[in-house]
Amino acid sequence: MKIHILGICGTFMGGIAVLAKQAGHEVSGCDANVYPPMSTQLEEQGITLCEGFLASDIPDDVDEVVIGNAMSRGNEAVEYVLNKNIAYSSGPEWLSKNVLNRRWVLAVAGTHGKTTTSSMLAWMLQYAGLNPGFLIGGIPANFGLSARIGDDPFFVVEADEYDTAFFDKRSKFVHYHPRTAVLNNLEFDHADIFENLDAIKKQFHHFVRTIPGDGLIVKNGEDENIKSVLDMGCWSEVAAIHKSHDAGNNNGHSDDDWSIGETSADGKVFEVRLDGKAVASVNWSLHGSHNRMNALAAIAAAQHAGVPIELSCEALKDFTGIKRRLEVRGMINGVTVYDDFAHHPTAIEETLMAMKEVQGNGKVYAVLEPRSNTMRMGVHKETLSDSWQQADEVCLYQPEGLDWNLNDVVSTSKTSAKIYSSTESIIDHLMLKAKTGDHILIMSNGGFEAIHQRMLDALSKQHEAA
Repeated sequence: MKIHILGICGTFMGGIAVLAKQAGHEVSGCDANVYPPMSTQLEEQGITLCEGFLASDIPDDVDEVVIGNAMSRGNEAVEYVLNKNIAYSSGPEWLSKNVLNRRWVLAVAGTHGKTTTSSMLAWMLQYAGLNPGFLIGGIPANFGLSARIGDDPFFVVEADEYDTAFFDKRSKFVHYHPRTAVLNNLEFDHADIFENLDAIKKQFHHFVRTIPGDGLIVKNGEDENIKSVLDMGCWSEVAAIHKSHDAGNNNGHSDDDWSIGETSADGKVFEVRLDGKAVASVNWSLHGSHNRMNALAAIAAAQHAGVPIELSCEALKDFTGIKRRLEVRGMINGVTVYDDFAHHPTAIEETLMAMKEVQGNGKVYAVLEPRSNTMRMGVHKETLSDSWQQADEVCLYQPEGLDWNLNDVVSTSKTSAKIYSSTESIIDHLMLKAKTGDHILIMSNGGFEAIHQRMLDALSKQHEAA
């Protein structure tokens, strides 16, 4: 088949493109925002990319157009597809019908940690020799690409609650029908499509309804919103993960739960406990309590698929992380530059807390672009300042189209925070401030004008001049 994808450079739709190509289809696509790492991945797969959404870029003999959820009525390519009566589908629908049917789907849902947990889970199955398929909203370093068909029966999918398409307003994950599901956490997000938290809970419960009775739900046992979703009705087996065994007991959960035991000061070694007993340990390179919880969820899900606990823990020793998730982009003259996808106050706080495990005696300079739709609408402005208090200094970028005043947030910050109108001014400022041993943490869910590489280039030039 000849398939054309509208919005091909989004992490999800880019993954769909890779899967379609690996399944033997002829694939092309278009997007308005083409930047690495997705554009690079698609080009490496031999997929033709077109800039913009021109009707003329859709092949005359196309068999099906797959439409991303960023597309809307009035878009030239969308209107052409409808007017010409060309067969079309959403990305999740195409995935369900062409890839996930008859496979053991392991789906990871939640406001935070989906990409990391999905990547860990896929790597555990790979390490066990199972060669799983996967579709992940990022690029796991262990695999070098965000999606692949893999072998039957296992397929790992990052299960996003965002809506499916302009013609299907259900959450993406209702299409996936998993046998193993992870519910990592649940907070209010995506204010551009969800009216309130209850609306998101309703979609999560639609997801829960699709899981079979002999399937497994791995839930965050300390998340009250997840609890309230399952209280609406649950027909599957449930396992809970906790930050500690005591936390599980104090919350009235049974001993038949997973928990984190003794942990080293730098977070690189931690115990895995089941039924309150240490069953294995993890020795790895990641940091932060949120990543330890992600690992615990992945271990529990992998066990449901038949991977022994010890083998999953062993796999994590070789887990090398995900692009744009506390990714070290480089170190020049002792100054380390990181790239992180954090764009929600909870994710920002957890990322900065994780930095404490690697900070040493240096300072952490947090560079934040409030870019997401929810952030632009001002939904998180009351909690944003609190989220960055672990940083030594904050550089806050003023994007176009922000519906609220950043000064209101900066004025409440106990940590030094300043607003910048250009990325160039941020780079200039940090060139004066950052010293050997310091860390520059850049947080955005977009390309951020390639500030990461420009920062490294400026550091290199400064070092050469010195």
